[in-house]
Amino acid sequence: MKKLWIFLLILLLSGCKEAVTPHNEIDCEQTPTHESCENDDDNDDDDVEVDIQTIINNIMDPLTLRQKAAQMVQAERGSISPSDVMNYQVGSILSGGGSHPSSYNNSVDDWYQMVRNYQEAALNSDSGIPIMYGIDAVHGHNNVFGATIFPHNIGLGAANDADLVYRIAKATAEEMLVTGIPWTFAPALSIVQNTAWGRTYEGYSEDTDVFMNLTQSAILGLEENGVSATAKHYLADGATVNGIDQGDVWVSDELLRNAYLLPYIEAIEANVDTIMISYSSVRGIKMHEHEYWITTVLKEELGFEGFVISDWNAIHQLSGSYNEQVAKSINAGVDMLMEPYTWKEAIDAIVYGVENNLIPMERIDDAVYRILKVKYERGLFEDPYMRLDASYLYNEEHQALAREAVRKSLVLLKNEESSLPLSKDETIYLTGEASDNVGYMAGGWTTYWQGNTAANIGVGTSIKDAFDEILSTNGGSLTTSVEDASTVIVVLSEVPYSEGVGDNQSPTLTSHTADPGNNAALEIAREAHLAGKKVIGILISGRPMLLEDHLDYFDAFIAAWLPGSEGGHGISDVVFGDYDFTGKLSYTWPKTAAQLSYSILREDYDPTSVMFPYGYGLTYSN
Repeated sequence: MKKLWIFLLILLLSGCKEAVTPHNEIDCEQTPTHESCENDDDNDDDDVEVDIQTIINNIMDPLTLRQKAAQMVQAERGSISPSDVMNYQVGSILSGGGSHPSSYNNSVDDWYQMVRNYQEAALNSDSGIPIMYGIDAVHGHNNVFGATIFPHNIGLGAANDADLVYRIAKATAEEMLVTGIPWTFAPALSIVQNTAWGRTYEGYSEDTDVFMNLTQSAILGLEENGVSATAKHYLADGATVNGIDQGDVWVSDELLRNAYLLPYIEAIEANVDTIMISYSSVRGIKMHEHEYWITTVLKEELGFEGFVISDWNAIHQLSGSYNEQVAKSINAGVDMLMEPYTWKEAIDAIVYGVENNLIPMERIDDAVYRILKVKYERGLFEDPYMRLDASYLYNEEHQALAREAVRKSLVLLKNEESSLPLSKDETIYLTGEASDNVGYMAGGWTTYWQGNTAANIGVGTSIKDAFDEILSTNGGSLTTSVEDASTVIVVLSEVPYSEGVGDNQSPTLTSHTADPGNNAALEIAREAHLAGKKVIGILISGRPMLLEDHLDYFDAFIAAWLPGSEGGHGISDVVFGDYDFTGKLSYTWPKTAAQLSYSILREDYDPTSVMFPYGYGLTYSN
């Protein structure tokens, strides 16, 4: 009955705008400047806002404190059953990185049925309020087996193409909706200032200007196509001291506002639905309890009307008892708590906080209003089982788009004596673990949280297979002998990683995040170079790596970043000259470990002091 009541209420109130009495004597389309027509659009907007307020307030009015508290909690699917959803009436569920319905290769039907089961339970609960299911779809619908894997953001920053980013976000939304999931924890607005950070590849650039170009495209591409976006991680997560994951940021408020806050202003102007708070601190104060930046700045000053969500278990890093941690974060302005395993305790703590005057009831009502408003505007009350058919998953259009993104993201760092492009009838020796491994090209946040090291991840084409396809149809070939080759191509790589696991204060080609096989591959490059062979290097990595003197072995060298499932074809398109290089470094390429934090945001930035400066990138014509 509750579900039916809400549906009828929404249906009734949604018609209020239609019932507004029109101007009877003046045709405002013909005479829009007439006094009776002025501000007509503004009045319509006001009517719509009043209607939404009425709808949300009427949904909230009968809710108990415990039901409201439950709306403010997000649980991980592995720790909550559909019956739990019905009994506890939680507001949201997520799949963490690598969390699948039952297996890594579950079908999209398996995914959809899981989401639907939770949704049915929510709608059959006493409140009848639909859940909002979230997932880290950060470079495509990357948790789902068989989805298109697009280049990570570091590559998209090198492309710096707003239209491309919009189309990728749209494709990601479509593939998400094949599984019925309407919320992604993306895009990351991380302006990375130290490439030692293990999340460097999640940020478009070290430069605010790139974010000003791409942020709205990423958000609108998702939200105009049915999926809620999340701007993360607020604030200045990429500026921690020494690039330490979840570390501390020691910069002035002036710099925070003039650089790190700007992408969030862009996000709010694009009407982003949600903003996720960073694990990190600002001058010793954890962002999850920073009322000034969350409430005073984000909500009051900037006018953010969506809801704020915490990061995974992040409030546990605050001081005090669990009840105090919950109260601190909510009072600071966090609206929904991502408490994957302690979601029951979180509900209890919210209720306890209100009953013991630790949390004002007004703060609870504000949080629940924001959450329900996003759910309503996202269409969850109207169509809680929304789904697109499976034809959107890894279709030809999305494969072609991912391939285009790879081409545009590649940065040519070196090309002596026009060693590139290659001829399609050459005899090539190809080596390196990542040369025949799609999992390495995809990087972290693919299938699993830390990525998938399998050569075959269910989609995509390796560099080896793409090269073989080109060469075998044009009179060339791949050879297993360096001596027989006219060109030696060495593919170097990092192993897949994510978050703090990837922190590396000395990211050389042979460091702990580098593939162990790089040592042997570099030796092959050295020997081939001494033998007079043409040697081409391709680097698959989540950041600029310290090349040391290894670059001397290569006649040409390409930064391919983490190109994703279509990396093989995208790289071959450019290496064999069907397309030119267009990518430019969105990160400074350091010469030494001391330069990992050397950024274009420095007032004394000297492009001649580094290996390759911000904005660098060769083409075949220069």
